Amino acid sequence: MQNNDPRVPNGASDANAPEAQPNAELEALKARVAELDAANTELRETVLREKAEIENQRRRLHRDLEQARRFANEKLLNELLPVYDGLESGLAVKNSSLDSMREGIELTLKSLLKIAENNGLVQVDPLGQPLDPERHHAVSMVEAPGHAPNTVVSVLQKGYVLNDRLLRPALVAVAKD
Repeated sequence: MQNNDPRVPNGASDANAPEAQPNAELEALKARVAELDAANTELRETVLREKAEIENQRRRLHRDLEQARRFANEKLLNELLPVYDGLESGLAVKNSSLDSMREGIELTLKSLLKIAENNGLVQVDPLGQPLDPERHHAVSMVEAPGHAPNTVVSVLQKGYVLNDRLLRPALVAVAKD
């Protein structure tokens, strides 16, 4: 049988030529699919590792936050231990005069106030100041000659501010108009 196709040289079989090109394309596509599968597998593993790392970080952060909550007052309580010891020692003394007990209580109070101050607690003692509704709570109005109206004339209970945030308002009596 003679080949009449001008594209195929005489004596060459035309049966292999058309199949060779699709086979080469098929092999190239298979190789590309294998590359993409490998890349996909690698990306999937990377995502899983990153996801695990994020989960581990979340757990560590949660654990650290829980530890911080549990031991947030450790420094303050450690500073209060000498005050506690001083009060216990003072109570252990049997025959002390009222003056020496008062002096011991005053020293303990000063020590306690100093510790509180070092930890951001500030006393609000507004005696003689104008009423500040943000920091004072007026519980009564009294006649107070010589004082301007709405001036604090007595403090029934001191207030406290912790790091610029009102913890407790001062309970005060103010002068009437």
